[in-house]
Amino acid sequence: MTDKPLLILIAGPCRSGTDGDPQAMAANLTRLETAARPVFAAGHLQVIGEWTALPVLRSAGAGPTDPLADQVLYPAAGRPLAQCDAALRLPGESAGAGQDVATARRRGLPVHHDAAEIPRRTPQETM
Repeated sequence: MTDKPLLILIAGPCRSGTDGDPQAMAANLTRLETAARPVFAAGHLQVIGEWTALPVLRSAGAGPTDPLADQVLYPAAGRPLAQCDAALRLPGESAGAGQDVATARRRGLPVHHDAAEIPRRTPQETM
């Protein structure tokens, strides 16, 4: 158990393996977001890089398959990772998630592969 809420980056495939199919990317984002609930239930705060990147792309009139996406998606995950206490790596091939894990390890952060590995906060602190 831990006494303070951790900021945890959830990393996994979003564009990878989709061939630019918007429905497949949406399904991948849903998979990332589904992992947010157990992180929150453990008493922590979750962040997904796409949550910070997609508004930047939309405001530039672009989307995740636009050439601008490569300049936004990876840095958008890397910036919150500089503030994170840990990462949760979901299964699946993903260059961006691989970069996130490498950055987390370089910073000495724990990288979990299952939400059950994340330390829970004491019950009175999760309220």
